[in-house]
Amino acid sequence: MISVVIPTLNAAAHLPGALAALMEGVTGGLIKEAIVVDGGSEDSTCAMADAAGCVLIESARGRARQMMAGAAAARGAWLLFLHADTTLDAGWAGAVAAHVNHPNAEDRAAAFRFAFDARDAGATWVAFWVRIRCATLALPYGDQGLLISRRLYDALGGFRDLALMEDVDLVRRIGRRRLRFLPVRAITSAEKYARDGYLKRSARNLWLLARYAMGADPRDLAKAYD
Repeated sequence: MISVVIPTLNAAAHLPGALAALMEGVTGGLIKEAIVVDGGSEDSTCAMADAAGCVLIESARGRARQMMAGAAAARGAWLLFLHADTTLDAGWAGAVAAHVNHPNAEDRAAAFRFAFDARDAGATWVAFWVRIRCATLALPYGDQGLLISRRLYDALGGFRDLALMEDVDLVRRIGRRRLRFLPVRAITSAEKYARDGYLKRSARNLWLLARYAMGADPRDLAKAYD
């Protein structure tokens, strides 16, 4: 029923956890396939994906391009896009099954609630503001996952080949009325935030989002992000 699409780039440190969490959906017959789309990893990412029985696709680097390639190869009626450093919390399969079996579900997409794999003050602070953003703007980022029917994905034109903000672009086209948040957490690695500083990285991301909303070129935003 569901094709899981995971874009990767040197993700060996996190991919095993992401794939292990998916077993809940595999044993329940919910997941049809897991597609790992690699953008040129130089570590053991591809070997791990192959050993786990995933469909492995090599793609041009870029998260948008990789997810587009994964969606093009997917055979499921539903698509679940996940980041390689995101692990779905226990009970996710039941929440997803309830969503896809709901009347008119194919016309609505869903995302998970955000959480970090750390509990220090910085992680708690950022997670709080993510909840505020989702509640007020209905704007989840890609690290919260995105569950969308093939029919709706195709009707919207899918992901666009953007250097950055491809997740925001698609969510904006989905719209508030066609998006719901599932009562299960997507637990994301706090490694990058801890390395860069929670406040500094959050402020940078907010500034990039504001620039995007004002019409900045995603290629320029990607340069600033890097």
